[in-house]
Amino acid sequence: MTFAIITHVPHILLQNKYFAYSPYVLEMNIWTQYANEVVIVAPLTDLGKTPIDIAYEHQNIKFVLIDSFDVLHLKSIFRTILKVPKISWQIFKAMQSADHIHLRCPGNIGLLACIIQIVFPNKPKTAKYAGNWDPESNQPWTYQLQRWILSNPFLTRNMHVLVYGEWEGMTTNIKPFFTATYTEKEVAPVTEKELKGLVDFIFVGTLVKGKHPLYAIQLVENLHLKGYSVRLSVYGEGVEREMLEDYIAAHALENIVSLEGNQTQDIVKKAYMGSHFVVLPSESEGWPKAIAEGMFWGCVPIATSVSCVPFMLDYGKRGVLLEMNLEKDSAQIDAILLDQTLFDIKRNKAAEWSRGYTLDAFEEGIKALLVLKEFKV
Repeated sequence: MTFAIITHVPHILLQNKYFAYSPYVLEMNIWTQYANEVVIVAPLTDLGKTPIDIAYEHQNIKFVLIDSFDVLHLKSIFRTILKVPKISWQIFKAMQSADHIHLRCPGNIGLLACIIQIVFPNKPKTAKYAGNWDPESNQPWTYQLQRWILSNPFLTRNMHVLVYGEWEGMTTNIKPFFTATYTEKEVAPVTEKELKGLVDFIFVGTLVKGKHPLYAIQLVENLHLKGYSVRLSVYGEGVEREMLEDYIAAHALENIVSLEGNQTQDIVKKAYMGSHFVVLPSESEGWPKAIAEGMFWGCVPIATSVSCVPFMLDYGKRGVLLEMNLEKDSAQIDAILLDQTLFDIKRNKAAEWSRGYTLDAFEEGIKALLVLKEFKV
């Protein structure tokens, strides 16, 4: 089987291997194990490999280099108009040569692929919509258009569209799915975590405005000012780093907050295992891996009520749903810090739920799609 992946994810070529963002590649290595040949249609970046990049494991990869593009400014729109015909032709040819077509959405490349796949109604296809599928959410028009095409059974034939969560009005080709990081073999008893002494919080994600890393810092700062012995470790890089460094310095938080940068999965895993809470005050998510990963290792999740997060946190029974009001949110956390029993109940419920979504279960779901030609997850 020739398996074609059309994605906006930037790739890195190093020593004849293709690298990309590790959670994405980890997932794609599961999809591609059933293929004889893998065709990747994606942009390349000349930025160096980072600790969060890993390589594809498949030995027979054909890489089709395409330009990335955006429609954010007038100048970029003009450049996009010039690029689109060539990119569309490259996507068309890859789809034409494939036995199975796999789209990664949402994104600009994903939008083009959504349109082009219409001319291949008889080919088996899957699409992974890794963003927020909530039809009531406020999203860019390009995302809305992708959701409309993907959920239209007439335009999108012979395709399973995998989305996070269950939503009203879902058509028959839309399938609730999940993602995973850890295997069944990694499941171990949740270690005891006392609230006496230093309480550790962890933030894992790109340091961009939409993830609100500053709010995570302010939450922990507010608890510190209330007299709690707390510490926040921030894992990730992004354009907000300098601003965060300035804030930490201006408020003398060097002993309370540390910016750890991008780290390997093993390092982050150990950080989860040693933390009491995982916090992600994000504006938009699909299936927030940082929250699911922290829950797996017994962290009480603290997250905004977006996408399927309320379902993940059982509407507050296994975590804290943020209101993005510093005093109200601090009060919610304060109530848990004062009650070891409540903390233990939430963290145990969080771990039990998250450990139902392992890479083993994910692989079985993918196998059902690609090998058994049916959906059983």
